Amino acid sequence: MSINPEEVIKQSTQILEHIANDNSVPRNIRRSANDVLSTLRNVNEPLFLRTASSISILEDISNDPNIPLHTRTLIWNVASQLETIPVDD
Repeated sequence: MSINPEEVIKQSTQILEHIANDNSVPRNIRRSANDVLSTLRNVNEPLFLRTASSISILEDISNDPNIPLHTRTLIWNVASQLETIPVDD
């Protein structure tokens, strides 16, 4: 089964949009989710760079002690999905 990077990005952005619009999530986490969305949507950067930068931000916010448990799980899922995108683009 081959991985379709565009589909992974699409699914990831949907989850991140949900987090960014969830008022039960602390503001700094929502802001970081928006940062990841901007990074993923920046078509001027190579795909591998966008995913690596996004994963880095996601790892940082997943370690925030104020993040709700359900949001942390979503963040981990998005990071795992982004890690499936091949680096050789």
